[in-house]
Amino acid sequence: MAILDKVFTAAVNHKASDIHVAPGEPFILRRFGKLMRLKSNPLNAANCEKVILEVLSESQVERLQQDKQLEFVLEKKGAGRFRGSVMQHNNGMSAIFRTIPPQIPTLAQLGHPTSVEKVLDNHQGLILVTGATGQGKSTTLAAMVDYINTNRAHHVLVIEDPIEFIHPLKKCAVNQRQLGRDTHSYANALRAALRQDPDVIVIGELRDLETISLAITAAETGHLVIGTLATSNAPKTVDRVIDVFPPNEQSQIRAMLGEALKAVVTQRLIPGADGESLKMALELLIVTLPMSNLIRDGKTFQIPSMMQTGKGAGMQIMDESILALIEQGQIKARDGLAYANNPKLFEKYRN
Repeated sequence: MAILDKVFTAAVNHKASDIHVAPGEPFILRRFGKLMRLKSNPLNAANCEKVILEVLSESQVERLQQDKQLEFVLEKKGAGRFRGSVMQHNNGMSAIFRTIPPQIPTLAQLGHPTSVEKVLDNHQGLILVTGATGQGKSTTLAAMVDYINTNRAHHVLVIEDPIEFIHPLKKCAVNQRQLGRDTHSYANALRAALRQDPDVIVIGELRDLETISLAITAAETGHLVIGTLATSNAPKTVDRVIDVFPPNEQSQIRAMLGEALKAVVTQRLIPGADGESLKMALELLIVTLPMSNLIRDGKTFQIPSMMQTGKGAGMQIMDESILALIEQGQIKARDGLAYANNPKLFEKYRN
């Protein structure tokens, strides 16, 4: 049995989201947003490398030696699946493992309103799930695929790096492709996808201009495309997509994005008031006709005010979601304030 097997079991038992293995430290768990050191001896550089290499295959070790970093997924009987990321650095070798829940949660269980399900009922267009690293984007993406898999008989093509959740046989035909193993890049897989009769294309990360351009094209040509971006709010997401393109192409991209974009879902995970959970604060931009016109005309600075007046269409801004969580007693005011965009809205909670 690998040394890390016991750590994986401990992480699952403690409901930890991440496991850190680093020289000079004991094993560290991230539990509800905070780091917790286990009662184990600190690892020196040689021991740290040994316990990491112990869980890798020969081909993975070769890739790690070649690239000086490695992304992969482990499956451990009795503990579950873990997404691993190994890196070389100035003190030796470290690894971080993300726990993958054994069951795909529903959108409702994650805290998404029914308006997100309505967005997924679109049969074409672009849906973006955004947020910082570790804010649950991959889990939301899996829940979205599961919602479609439960409710529609479609072909869903999922491109990931690496594959995290395995989607069971329901109504859909779900094909999952992993970068490095099944395809060379997101762009490579997307170019082929248009000839593979997909109804829904899911992209683990919109990393570069080519991937974003192909995603918008696929959304325009009759496919529902769902992808993630590491952006902090909905208006910045629109700007980020447009700014990836050269200045001489941005006018055309605004028009294409205004037509193709259906929604931007931005999420933040905030420690729960009980200290034993994370609660999701959600910003939701629904692209109505007036919103589409703002994007097309380059008036993205007006998006926040239109979102505030678009509650009837299901829209909400991040601070309103955080305020609701505070008032419901789901999170503490000081934690909500730390994640707020406009602290002035939280003045009455400062004392």
